[in-house]
Amino acid sequence: MAEKMTETMIPCVNDIRLFLTDVDGTLTDGGMYYGSDGTEFKKFNTRDGMGLQLLQQTGVKVGIVTSENTAINVNRARKLKLDYLKQSARDGGKLAAVNEICAEMGITLQQVAYVGDDVNCFDLLAAVGWAACPADACDKVKSIKGIHILQRRGGDACVREWIDQILAKS
Repeated sequence: MAEKMTETMIPCVNDIRLFLTDVDGTLTDGGMYYGSDGTEFKKFNTRDGMGLQLLQQTGVKVGIVTSENTAINVNRARKLKLDYLKQSARDGGKLAAVNEICAEMGITLQQVAYVGDDVNCFDLLAAVGWAACPADACDKVKSIKGIHILQRRGGDACVREWIDQILAKS
């Protein structure tokens, strides 16, 4: 099990140029909801959205990097006016997608914060400067050295929890 991140290990906003999050299991509870006509639904926590907007107000770029490719994610990113949305990032694609963003922004992975919960987030979480996961993340993710294991579960404002900690330290 990974060591719990101490307050001194929590970045201040000046340490971060890019803050990214996964969707399923992080911004949502990981459940897949389908209507009788096959329409997919996701439940997002509004506090996470407000946290991302608060972080943007400090000059940090924010976005989503996910393996899924859905109109729901596009709609959520558009509503929140996120700077980045990278979908269909599979099989190492999340890390590759973030490397592209870093090159575009002229920053390093050490200036990136990412929140993710499952094995498809592992490579990216292990590579960024600041990694966090929801309380109910898979054990492999929780085993990443230095990862910040949040108190809240995915879909229960865990992203906001971390953003509030970052903003409070700044």
